[in-house]
Amino acid sequence: MATASDTLAPRGADLANPLYYLENMETVVGWVLAHHGDLLTPAERRRLDAFRVLPEPARALLTRLVMRTGELFRADKLAYPELPVADALACLADGGWLRTDPELALADLFRLYTLAELRQAFAPLLASLGLPRSLPKRELQARLSPEMSVPNPLKRWPGALPGPVVQLTDMALFERVRLMFFGNLRQGWADFVLVELGHQQYERVPFTPASRAFQCRDHVDRYLVLHQCREQLDAGVEPGAVWPQVPEASGNPWLDRRRDRLLLELGRLADRGGDRDLALRAYAASGHPEAHLKRLRLLERDGRIEDAWRLLATLPESDAGDDPSGQGEAEAEGLARLRRRLARKLNLPAPPPAPRPTIREWTLNLPGPTGPVEAAVARHLHRDDAPVAYVENCLIPGLFGLLCWPAVFEPLPGAFFHPFHAAPADLAWPDFVARRQAGFATCLARLRTDDYRTDILDTWDAKYGLANPFVAWSELSRPLLERALACIPAGHLEAMFRRLLQDVRGHRSGFPDLIRFRPADRSGSRYELIEVKGPGDRLQDHQRRWLVYFAHQGIPASVCYLRWHAPESAP
Repeated sequence: MATASDTLAPRGADLANPLYYLENMETVVGWVLAHHGDLLTPAERRRLDAFRVLPEPARALLTRLVMRTGELFRADKLAYPELPVADALACLADGGWLRTDPELALADLFRLYTLAELRQAFAPLLASLGLPRSLPKRELQARLSPEMSVPNPLKRWPGALPGPVVQLTDMALFERVRLMFFGNLRQGWADFVLVELGHQQYERVPFTPASRAFQCRDHVDRYLVLHQCREQLDAGVEPGAVWPQVPEASGNPWLDRRRDRLLLELGRLADRGGDRDLALRAYAASGHPEAHLKRLRLLERDGRIEDAWRLLATLPESDAGDDPSGQGEAEAEGLARLRRRLARKLNLPAPPPAPRPTIREWTLNLPGPTGPVEAAVARHLHRDDAPVAYVENCLIPGLFGLLCWPAVFEPLPGAFFHPFHAAPADLAWPDFVARRQAGFATCLARLRTDDYRTDILDTWDAKYGLANPFVAWSELSRPLLERALACIPAGHLEAMFRRLLQDVRGHRSGFPDLIRFRPADRSGSRYELIEVKGPGDRLQDHQRRWLVYFAHQGIPASVCYLRWHAPESAP
C-alpha cells in the first residue's frame, strides 16, 4: 500500500477540460486503490482496475451516472454533448456495468416517467378500473399500487413506455469508494468531482497507514451500518426498530464517536415519541457530551429526582467548559442549573452560581444613520495614533490558527482522508482538542518565549493562502497582525486561545467587532476590543460569554451601544 512518501499528492482537474469530472473521479479511484486497497476485496480491486481501462467515453458516462441520484436511468434521456452516449452505453452494457432490462417497481416508473407518459401508457388499465385519467400523479400511483405490486422488466408493463431503462450494477462499490475517500457519506460526488479544486490551496498533510481512520474492512462495514441506521431515523422509521441494528462499540475512537452521535439522535427521537425507557438506554450508551444532560433532564421529567442526583454526582463539576473534554459551555451551564434545581427539590444545599463580573458598556450618539453601525463607530473612534480595525471573528482566531498550525494539521486517524481538506474532518467533534492536547500545549508554550511573534509572522509568510479553518486570509493583513502582536500582551493571547480550545466549534464566533490600538500608550492597555450594537440590537449569548470571560481575565473589552440622532440642519 502506498504511503505519503512514495506517491505524489493528486491535483484537481482544470474546468477547461470538458471531461474534468472524469479526471477528478480517476483521482478518487486512484487514491483509494493506493491508500485503502487492503480494505477492498480482490473482486472489488479488479472491478476498479477494470474501470480505469474502459474507453474514455465509457468511463466518463459511468462517472456521470454514478454522480446522479439513484441507480435507474432512462437511456433516451441521457444527453451529454461531450460524449457519444449511445456507444458509451453499449460499451458499459457489454462490460456488465449496466443492466439493460432491470426489474422495475411501480414507484420506479413514477420516478422515471412524466405524468403524461404514464397516463397514456396506463389508459386501458385506468378505463378497466373505472379511474379517470385526470388523477394527479401521487393519487394515480396510490390507486394503481394494489393492482401492480410486483416488479417487472419494462417490456412487461402495460402500454408502450419509452425505453430502455438501464441500471447501475456497481453503485455499492462506488459508495464504498466515496466513503473511504471523503471519510463520510454526507459529501456527494459533486463536492469533489464537479468542482475546480485549483482555486484553493491545501496544506500537505502526510498520509500513512497509521493515520487512517479505517484500519480494517470491518470499520468500513460498521460505518455503513451506522449510516443506514441514521438514514432510517431521518426517514421516520421508529427508533425502537433501529435500536437493535446499532452495532456495538468497535474500539475505533473515530468510528465510536459517530456511534455516540447516532445514539444521541436515537434517544432524542425516542423521547419525542414517548418511549422514555429507550431514550434513557440510548443516552446511557452514548458517550456524546450532550447525552449526560439529556439523560438527566429526562429523569427529572419522570420524577426520578434521586436517580438523577446520583447520576449527576458521578459527573465532574466544571466552570462552563474549563477543560478540553469536549463539554461545551452551554452543556456545562445546563448541568450547573440542573444541579441547583435538583438540590432544591431534595432539600439539599445548592451550590451558588458563579459570580459574574460587570461588562463595561457605553453609549455613543452619532448623526445618521450612515451605513453599518460597526463602520460608523470605527470612523468616529479612529485616530492616527489610535487606529481602529474591524476584525470580529477573524483576528484572534487567525492568530491562533497561525500559532497552532502544526497542531491543527497533525495527521491523526480520522482527521484527513485525502489531499483536499480545508480543515481536519474531526474539527467539530467534541474530542478535537483532547486528541491534540500535547500539540496544542507545545504551540501555546511558544507564547511564553520571545519568539512567538516571529513564529506567527513566519507562518503567515510560509503558509499564505493555504486553507486553514481559523485563518481568513482575505480579512487579515500582515500589517494588522504586526500591530496586534505589538499591542496585545502574550498573556491575553494565551487566555483567549485557551478559551477557544475549550469549545472550538462554539467559541470561534462571538468575538467583538472592533479593535482599537493605542501603540504609544505605555501606562495602560495598548488595545481594546469593542462590540458594537445598533438600535434595537442586543448581545447574543455567545457574545456575552466572551465578554464575561474577558472581564474575568482582565482583557480590555466593552460594548458600545450606538444611537443615531438627526444631524443638525445648516442655518
